[in-house]
Amino acid sequence: MLSISQQRPISLRPPFGGQIAWTEILFCLALLSTNFPIKVYPVLFILSGVLSLLECRRISFPLWAWGLVGFAGYAVGSYLLVEHPSGSHLSSMLKLCVNFFFLFASTQWLLQRENSILLKWLDYTLHLSFILFFAQLLLYHEALGFRLLLGSSSSGQASMLYSERLYFWGLADKNMFGARIALLGLIYMLIPTVRWSRFSIWRMLLVFFLAYISLSRTPVVALLIGVLIILWTLSTKWIRVGIIVLILGISPFLMEKVLRVDQLTASNDGMGVRLTYYKAFFENIGDIPLWGMGFMNAPEFLKEQAEYYHGEPHIHNTFLSSYLELGIVGLVTFMVFLVFYLRQAFYTFRDPVFWLSCFLPLIAIMSILYSGYDNDPILYLILVFLLIKEKGTMLKECKLSL
Repeated sequence: MLSISQQRPISLRPPFGGQIAWTEILFCLALLSTNFPIKVYPVLFILSGVLSLLECRRISFPLWAWGLVGFAGYAVGSYLLVEHPSGSHLSSMLKLCVNFFFLFASTQWLLQRENSILLKWLDYTLHLSFILFFAQLLLYHEALGFRLLLGSSSSGQASMLYSERLYFWGLADKNMFGARIALLGLIYMLIPTVRWSRFSIWRMLLVFFLAYISLSRTPVVALLIGVLIILWTLSTKWIRVGIIVLILGISPFLMEKVLRVDQLTASNDGMGVRLTYYKAFFENIGDIPLWGMGFMNAPEFLKEQAEYYHGEPHIHNTFLSSYLELGIVGLVTFMVFLVFYLRQAFYTFRDPVFWLSCFLPLIAIMSILYSGYDNDPILYLILVFLLIKEKGTMLKECKLSL
């Protein structure tokens, strides 16, 4: 591990006093900014990252950071070597670089400080975020006369809910908005387990309600994975029996209205589209160059090889996207980054149940949605690291509470 030290870290606190530092304020603002319709988050990510590094006593480069550098460097090289008409995909390349810098800088900063004040303000930030998530979804549903409030019959119908014209907070895309609710929702539910050794039932119900009315299956599946691990760990024998009975009782509704299993293979269903793309990938994997098709060139592959193509910018799987676009180098460097990042998180506080409840939902979402460098998984990795860094109680020792 390479390490660079500085003698005296710079202290940055606002002139109006109080315990919170400018770096903590900027960190929370950076989190909020990803929800703004105007994309100002890159500026806040860079500013927050730079000031965070200035506060660090030393800067180290663990193995996961080298994996990150390798993936980003190869992606930049691929972008420069492949011709893109009119500079297209430049924004994606800049997003990759900014997000990875923010991840590295924030993790360095969090590891070297006491974060209890930051954790409290993160809680306030997520309170505000979820209030506005609810307001945004309420506005979407009101525009459709609330006729989809009890669920939709298809993925296409669910997508009707989202309107760029009404968008003021979060995202105007069903799957991405749903995934954001799931990932930030898990953090929101886990904060009380770190601050007060309690798992909050009302937070859990709020997040599931928002995930449900988002009409996206992604958050519901991801949340079920994480929350069932937590509830099973914290419950007595009879509560576990109740959980099983409840799941069996709501399964028909869950399968029909939430997961829409009867539509999974339809050509106009999100999961049906994914299965078609995955089939095209594996049937043609031998024709994909070992160096990849080129950064952001997945659409060209899908247009030629998939049975049908609906215009998505990637293949809806982080790991397949890494190999398809950046070849064996992209996949290996991304896996080095992810595996060693998760390893460092585990060794920071060795709580296997907490670790699994945090990371299994992320892996599930990455396997059906993200390209690998999107804002949400990057923010989630940072926030999970913050929770693990500040955690002092094993999850199994926490209590259920309202």
